[in-house]
Amino acid sequence: MAPGILVDDQQAAATGPLPLQKNNHDAPRSIFPDGIRTSGQHPPLYDTLKPYSEFPKEITGPTVWQREDYIDHPERWVHPFTDDEVQELSATADAFIASGTPLTGITKENFPLDKLGKVLTVLRHDLLNGKGFILFKRFPADVWGPHKNAVAYMGLGTYLGYFVSQNGRGHVLGHVKDVGDDPTQIHTVRIYRTTARQFFHADDGDIVGLLCVHRAQEGGESDIVSVHNVWNVLQREHPDVAETLARPVWYFDRKGEVSDGEEPWVRQPVVYVENGGKGRLYCKWDPYYVKSLTRFSDAGLVPPLSEEQTHALETLEAVCNRLALHMVLEVGDIQFLSNAHLLHARTEYKDFAPPAPRRHLLRLWLATPESEGGWALPMPDSNEKKRGGIQVNNTAPSAPLDAE
Repeated sequence: MAPGILVDDQQAAATGPLPLQKNNHDAPRSIFPDGIRTSGQHPPLYDTLKPYSEFPKEITGPTVWQREDYIDHPERWVHPFTDDEVQELSATADAFIASGTPLTGITKENFPLDKLGKVLTVLRHDLLNGKGFILFKRFPADVWGPHKNAVAYMGLGTYLGYFVSQNGRGHVLGHVKDVGDDPTQIHTVRIYRTTARQFFHADDGDIVGLLCVHRAQEGGESDIVSVHNVWNVLQREHPDVAETLARPVWYFDRKGEVSDGEEPWVRQPVVYVENGGKGRLYCKWDPYYVKSLTRFSDAGLVPPLSEEQTHALETLEAVCNRLALHMVLEVGDIQFLSNAHLLHARTEYKDFAPPAPRRHLLRLWLATPESEGGWALPMPDSNEKKRGGIQVNNTAPSAPLDAE
């Protein structure tokens, strides 16, 4: 397989012994240990999408925040793990490792955190319905080693959501690390596998987690922004852009990570209104995935980006940059973010020269189904436990301890 191409046609045809089954809650346990398959990418339920006239013109509440609320107030968004919390996490991780259970089999039930679990339960509510972010510090990433780091980190994640596959290889533990891929080949390369800048985007899971294991020599810094604050600014300053983002005219590339019989792209709006629920504004966006479709637009299979769309994506990025909260992840920091009402970005970075380790973040994509307090999405899998993510046929979940 060529570097960076996460799944090719030959691999897609041979990813599992069984044909794709759409009943993701009754998947073969010989492949999926808990019997639940990641749902994967889907077109929205077009008949449930709200017209722009029904979108909010101004959003209020805790999901609307300004960076000035937090720049000088780390106590509002930073939680250093206490010694007792680290000890509880360490003991539980050691017990899990001793059980011999594979990483893909970790669950909230077999990873008990009596004290820290209460903190995570409160955090989950805030991620879903509040400001949408937290920065944990003092995780002993430079002490425990790759296996225990992964176990403890994934154990924390079980209290926030269900692990979903992050790519065509079935990785439920991802690695944000430069593996030498060419970032200019955006139709095949996932940018997290390069040193290139990542523009403001949301991932294919309800919550994303990032644990810093090694820092870069320079760059690789993080920015986050409230989508609802951005929306309010767009409504005041660029209502034409807001309307363009609300129309289902955007094609998103799937970069070859496609199951048999599925289209290689998804058509959808950038912003939705919930299909029921609390009627909140939800955002699904990554400019790399709409700019990488020229191979299809040149062939007349999808329309090219219009001037109106190009203006909208440039304006969205500019407003996000203007409003963003900037942070630097140190070794042992864990960032958990909502993908429903936050966008996040990363600056370009430069690694230390070998033999120093490269910048390395462990990543989790976590699903929070509608039936368990997640947002009511206009998607066919809104009620599935492992909604979203990327699933190619019956590719089994895996949790590698390093990038591959």
